[in-house]
Amino acid sequence: MTKDSWLTCTVQDFIDKGEAEVKTGPFGTQLHASDCVETGTPVINARNIGFGEMRFEQQLDPAATQMAAFPARDREAFMAHWAKILRDETVIVKAILFEGQVAGNVVCFEQSGQTLIGYWLGKEYWGKGIATHALSEFLNHVKTRPLYAYVAKHNLASRRVLEKCGFMLIGEDKAATDTPGEEVEEFLLKLA
Repeated sequence: MTKDSWLTCTVQDFIDKGEAEVKTGPFGTQLHASDCVETGTPVINARNIGFGEMRFEQQLDPAATQMAAFPARDREAFMAHWAKILRDETVIVKAILFEGQVAGNVVCFEQSGQTLIGYWLGKEYWGKGIATHALSEFLNHVKTRPLYAYVAKHNLASRRVLEKCGFMLIGEDKAATDTPGEEVEEFLLKLA
């Protein structure tokens, strides 16, 4: 994959397309030039580009939800979930762009005393090195260490992405699913 195949953007590009706007609020301007990396990376700030609407359809794919061991949500639940995430100023959320399209997201958040990394990539973008490239670039901006990531044991591709980015396997766990009595087996990885 060449660097030219990754989207290079400016904030003005998103404003011109109607996909972003500059807003001011209690935390000042929420979108500015430094939010959009202009070096050919596919990762940009996601807080003001209609993120939930762009990704809703991706999470409905049965193969993707099975691979991630994460259930699809109906539109209302999905939008409420992302509204909560995007309101939380402690959460770092970035969209992954590939060839002008939102391919997925990368997120960093606190849970149970750990700083966790998670990501989602639409099925149509699998197998192209996009997740590895986006996560690597994201980790260059998120300096907190250690970082942790949980991955379903059967999701070998996602585990490989994490390992390529320096995460090491440190344990195993089981997590409850939305189906009562069901659990998913997970690996826990750490980036020191």
